[in-house]
Amino acid sequence: MHLYWTVLLINYNPVHGICIHVVKSILLAYKWMAAVLGAKDAVEWIYRGEGAANLVLAYCGSAPKFVGKVLRIQKVPNNGSECENGHSALTKLECVLWGKFEGIVSAPTRETAEQLYVQKVMCPLLGSEHVDAGIHVLVSREFLEAVEKKVLGQRPSWRVDAAKVNPLCDSVLLIADHSKFPHVSGIFKEDFCVSVEIKPKGGFLPVSEFIAEENAVKKKIIRFKMHQLLKLHQGKIRKISKYDPLDMFSGSKDRVQKAIKSLFLTPQNNFRVFLNGSLAFGGMDGSADSASYTLDQAFLDGLKHIIVAKDGMHIKYFLELIAETIFKSGLLDRLLEVQKLDAIDIEGAIHAYYDIVSQPCMVCREKDGNKLSGRYSSLHSMPRDEKLKIVRDYLISSTAKDLSLMISFRSRGNNLESPYKVVFLESTKQTFDYKASFIDLDMKPLKKMEYYYKLDQQIVSFYVKMVKDKEAIDNGYQQRQRRKSCGVV
Repeated sequence: MHLYWTVLLINYNPVHGICIHVVKSILLAYKWMAAVLGAKDAVEWIYRGEGAANLVLAYCGSAPKFVGKVLRIQKVPNNGSECENGHSALTKLECVLWGKFEGIVSAPTRETAEQLYVQKVMCPLLGSEHVDAGIHVLVSREFLEAVEKKVLGQRPSWRVDAAKVNPLCDSVLLIADHSKFPHVSGIFKEDFCVSVEIKPKGGFLPVSEFIAEENAVKKKIIRFKMHQLLKLHQGKIRKISKYDPLDMFSGSKDRVQKAIKSLFLTPQNNFRVFLNGSLAFGGMDGSADSASYTLDQAFLDGLKHIIVAKDGMHIKYFLELIAETIFKSGLLDRLLEVQKLDAIDIEGAIHAYYDIVSQPCMVCREKDGNKLSGRYSSLHSMPRDEKLKIVRDYLISSTAKDLSLMISFRSRGNNLESPYKVVFLESTKQTFDYKASFIDLDMKPLKKMEYYYKLDQQIVSFYVKMVKDKEAIDNGYQQRQRRKSCGVV
């Protein structure tokens, strides 16, 4: 029996059954699943990049069904603490949490559940035209081992030390290569294409009544800025970014331009540029502090293929093009709505989480129970369905805060029949085709709620400490200056 059908039957749940949607999805995908990628196929896939959980490979062969596609291959930590075979489905509590969405609970593997999460949860929220759920393709262990060996020399050393390709997975996710423009026939044209990948981050200040008084700074300072200080202290970055997500999500054209310029000046892992699908600017390794931010000649020459301008002006107009597209498209308006599903902040949602997992609330236990009883009693006394909604919405919001936006451009020229949206750049009097996609829409594990809370508290407490230390230093300096002016040594 075909491996995927075997997995499906092994994971059949007699209580939930296998929903019609999953069966239809499998039948639709069967043409992809029928052929297993083997060791000999690894030569046609090249390293594109990676994140914490997945390795991304781009196709460089000639098979029509793979042209213009990339593979997302699951990784596992090298310490062996979390080596999954890809067959582990959602936990019982996660099944309860996501039970309202057709197919997710009945999915035979976690990978399938995550794909359905993108399709059933994120697509309706962000717009199906901007989201690609992808499809699973079967792979052999030999293919995964060959890929691991092939890309080893291209991967950042710290990524190699941390994780490897999971050799026990029997399928990988095939999605569109959003850094290129497909032709209607599926074959890629030779039109020069430039793409930008942006991590917008969380774009609003919380107003939750459940934020502790000592953490009130969260209502005034965007989390991204506070986190920068902690990352600098931890040695994860060498320079604090000037980027402010509030500018990006402001709806003001001038502020969006300011945000794009700030990302370009300090890209960290939040801004990358691709020329015809190849990385030209930004960090290949996905780290927050890469040395590959230099403007090489290939990048500058590449921009000349798409931006008509005098020497020295191509970058300026390219950044204007990005800002103009973001401003006029309204892409971030919809994203912000999804982010704001986090209505009561992690400081509120964590209480609902502990009740869902039937554990004593560690937050209430660590603090003064009597003092907090009034503030949080309403959360702990809510019906279970409302608690589930709070946590579910928080995790969806977390996906929206962590995702990336990829926008690809090409000069429209005289191609009036192009199916893509257009943007006009006043500075150069040019019209461009563009397509925009939200990528990295990872489903967040329920157990990560505790991590989110601890990180939030660490970020805020460190920021408050740094502000107090700076005030103390400033006050000491002012006192010394006053004593000097009075002739007191």
